[in-house]
Amino acid sequence: MIMATQDIIRRSGTSDVTPAAQARVGGVKQVAKLFDATKCNGCKACQVACSEWNDLREEVGSFQGTYQNPASLSPECWTLMKYNEVEADGKLHWQFTHSACMHCADPGCLKACSTAGAIVQHANGTVDFDSDKCIGCGYCASACPFDIPKISPVDNKAYKCTLCSDRTAVGLEPSCVKTCTTGALRFGTREDMLFYAEKRVAELKDRGFTNAGIYNPAGVGGTGMVMILRDINDPESYDMPKDPQIKVSTELWQDVLKPLGTAGILATAGVALLHRITVGRNIVEEDQPGYRAEDHEEDNQ
Repeated sequence: MIMATQDIIRRSGTSDVTPAAQARVGGVKQVAKLFDATKCNGCKACQVACSEWNDLREEVGSFQGTYQNPASLSPECWTLMKYNEVEADGKLHWQFTHSACMHCADPGCLKACSTAGAIVQHANGTVDFDSDKCIGCGYCASACPFDIPKISPVDNKAYKCTLCSDRTAVGLEPSCVKTCTTGALRFGTREDMLFYAEKRVAELKDRGFTNAGIYNPAGVGGTGMVMILRDINDPESYDMPKDPQIKVSTELWQDVLKPLGTAGILATAGVALLHRITVGRNIVEEDQPGYRAEDHEEDNQ
């Protein structure tokens, strides 16, 4: 659900960055969802809550040798608990991942989208999709370094987690956070979530988890979903990319090729208009080859 237009600071299909009305007067703070992987027990309550609130019904699949179901995010599954089996010291350990949109500060999906307003970024940092404007090109899916947006085969539209923008717009927390019973999910201002994460990491290190750290990749400008991992040096064990980056092709498209293409179209139109004004129409004389009298009857009337 798209919030009020005055709350939007960036739109796909344009390179303009417009401060929202609330942002200009300092009325909007960046928000963030915090996932503490060290507290998660894989109960899937967040996954079910997301499905219920957004009225999503993924088809029941078959057993694939894991508790993870469905196998991946989809147009009908915006939040997925991933079950990662890790062996350490000869023992099997679970490392659960709350997989959903990361709401990047510099979103590759928005940069790649060529349809005006199909993807927007709100003043609070939430990245949202407007399905009414989506044309199903799939550029957002290919540009996302976290492999989040999915194209529906039913209506050919892109879908992903909205951070419950309809709830947060009226002061409520996302449904997944609301239902978490272990405290693995929190929601608040980005400043508060990072402060809590730093305290939690310090606590984990005091308990012997020396590699504990905050997953907030700088390659996408930071994320609106921050994670606390037991081993920040090995995010791949949580099925998260180590150093996610926006593709060079996406940066070139948004910052170089698209502006050049627009400039080329405008220049062509300008030259055509200048030619019309200074030279006028091409007129073929009667004695020139290719002249047909019937083509000039209207001009002579």
